[in-house]
Amino acid sequence: MPEGPHRPRRGAATIEEVARAAGVSRQTVSNTLNAPQRVRPETLERVNAAIRELGYQPDQSARSLRSGARRTIGYLAPVDDPLDPNPLMAGFLEALVDAAGAAGQRVLLFRPGQGTADPAAAIDELVAARQVDGLVLADVLHEDVRIAHAARLGVPFVSFGRTGPGQPQHWVDIGNEAAMAEVVRHLAALGHRRIGYLGAAEELPWMAARRAGFLAEADRLGLSAVATGVDRAGAVDGAGGEAEGSVTASVRALLRGPDRPTAVAAGSDLLALDVYEAVRAEGLVIGPGGVAVTGFHDTPLCRHLHPGLTSVRLPLRAIATALVGRLLDQVRGRAVPGEGLELPTELVVRGSSGRSGGAERSGWSGWFGEPGRSGEPGRSGRSGRSGEPGRSGRSGRSG
Repeated sequence: MPEGPHRPRRGAATIEEVARAAGVSRQTVSNTLNAPQRVRPETLERVNAAIRELGYQPDQSARSLRSGARRTIGYLAPVDDPLDPNPLMAGFLEALVDAAGAAGQRVLLFRPGQGTADPAAAIDELVAARQVDGLVLADVLHEDVRIAHAARLGVPFVSFGRTGPGQPQHWVDIGNEAAMAEVVRHLAALGHRRIGYLGAAEELPWMAARRAGFLAEADRLGLSAVATGVDRAGAVDGAGGEAEGSVTASVRALLRGPDRPTAVAAGSDLLALDVYEAVRAEGLVIGPGGVAVTGFHDTPLCRHLHPGLTSVRLPLRAIATALVGRLLDQVRGRAVPGEGLELPTELVVRGSSGRSGGAERSGWSGWFGEPGRSGEPGRSGRSGRSGEPGRSGRSGRSG
């Protein structure tokens, strides 16, 4: 069968054949593949057309040996439960693999070896084996040992999350305070004057920033605001400092009385599920005429709740693309920005945040559009019993 104009030939084409077909030197073909910014646009187009027509595939192993580059990025994957995965970080990983692939890179996942939780040892092993060109770190904490160790080694790295003072500012992140301030303005515009916030442990920097942003904007707008936090075990520390049991039980207590908030902003979508449960356990409705609820991360569950959950969407693809670009700048010796990059979020408004109204009552308690018995969730796949914490106690970015 004759070959079409763009059908790859049988057998492996060589770089010399590409050069002859394009009417250029072998070095120009090499520059097209490795440093396209050095090649004139018309020449670049001609060489790429020859590459496609001949079906040329560069020898990646040979290129790596010559340059010392592995074309592989190491990602220190956060520990997760395969039966209860973190939806946000799963989305980030997908975006990271796509961004790396678009830049001609692979992603190698790694973790500390079994029986140890020391990330420094895992980084040392990977660097010593020369398996990667650089590292991507996520869920960055205050005084994070991974950041300090990577900086000490001098290995190229970037982080999804802000690094501390005195450390390389190779980070990309969202403005958590600004995002939560936008939520408060949204609720205020709907007429809510008494609002509540449900967050996770303060030692998580992104959760602390969300709480700070909520309280600062509420104060600026003259709103009555109360914030409640939950520790990793699921116990709640309320205004009185007393452990009050489950997250749901604490939110239920918040919703009782004449001065109850007419809106509750949660620091994650998973915490918002606890708010949904508490609101319905109190016989109230979510949305117009009842209690407005918002989440954070805009994970897929937001679209399947009833009503749909208003939530803050993170630009995961933009974050991943920026991280890969900044990492490759370090690997290739290019100029690196001296400060991190903050990307904007988007507030996705759904039915859970309606106009402020009275305490309309409802005997309906399903989460996903299915009726349940009073005090029980619908078929959500998670326990809603008031004595059991939900997934909100986990330490990752999902809550």
